[in-house]
Amino acid sequence: MSAKDVFHEVVKTALEKDGWQITNDPLTISVGGVNLSIDLAAQRLIAAERQGHKIAVEVKSFLQKSSAISEFHTALGQFINYRGALRRVQPERILYLAVPLTTYKTFFQLDFPKDMIAENQVKMLIYDVEREVIFQWIN
Repeated sequence: MSAKDVFHEVVKTALEKDGWQITNDPLTISVGGVNLSIDLAAQRLIAAERQGHKIAVEVKSFLQKSSAISEFHTALGQFINYRGALRRVQPERILYLAVPLTTYKTFFQLDFPKDMIAENQVKMLIYDVEREVIFQWIN
């Protein structure tokens, strides 16, 4: 099992504050002979008469000591692979890439990251590290 991201617990708390129930921490899946571990799985219970929404969340910190583009390469690659795996074994679950608000407002506003996010149809969850809340969902 891979190590938890620095802000794993922050995102977990933010999801719970937003009304999500954490169902797997981490979500481990096997597909095509490969075992994968996605940081979090959650579901939101909307109402008794409606089915709950299910998500998986890959948490990334983009800490200042590391190269943002290097972390972006890793994050995008993981997202694409995890999304493909989920489509095969849990197609009802929607994958989100969790990114800190400070990184979203800086690095993710640059042309190349914006283009790659759009081109690869990456769904994002933007979280506020200080307040431990979800700032924005991007579908």
